[in-house]
Amino acid sequence: MTNSSPVSGGAYEYLDNVGPEERRRLEAVRRYRLVDQPVEDAYDRIAFVAGAIFETPIATVSLVEQDRVWLAACQGLTGVRELGREPGLCASVIAQDDVYVINNAAVDPRTLEHPLVRGELGLRFYAAAPIRTHDGYRLGTVNVIDNRPRETTPRQLQALEHLAAMVADELELRLMVVRSAAAEERMRQTVS
Repeated sequence: MTNSSPVSGGAYEYLDNVGPEERRRLEAVRRYRLVDQPVEDAYDRIAFVAGAIFETPIATVSLVEQDRVWLAACQGLTGVRELGREPGLCASVIAQDDVYVINNAAVDPRTLEHPLVRGELGLRFYAAAPIRTHDGYRLGTVNVIDNRPRETTPRQLQALEHLAAMVADELELRLMVVRSAAAEERMRQTVS
């Protein structure tokens, strides 16, 4: 694992009830410094492609934080940047390595009580691939959503996995830039 500490204070403080595995996963989420940031084009394009592949009205790139799901990109939901971390959707996807599919959330026991299923959105179809870092942490998802039940093809699910891997690659590039900027700042302070 890369040695990096999360920023302390505010939204980045840990609650005492977080276990060691989840603490390490959250540190991995936070090292990329993408939560609470404006949408970046690279992630927005990935969400767009995911929605186009599945022909769904909604597609997102999400990061699962301690008590919320941050939408790093979102196609089809205007003005939504975060959701609750209720089990059944993104929060459940990060507990596994495989693609996660809900063909009809209205009858699937994993999602019957989820607010996005019971609420105004009326979510029925959900497919997501976990975003896995190079050091093995599952940070979030690339997912597609529809308000009608659907079936998927193996090729679509494989494409979703590839898009999640592309997000992981983009995150590594982002981390290199963050670390480079920090090293440059340290050098400036040393010279001053």
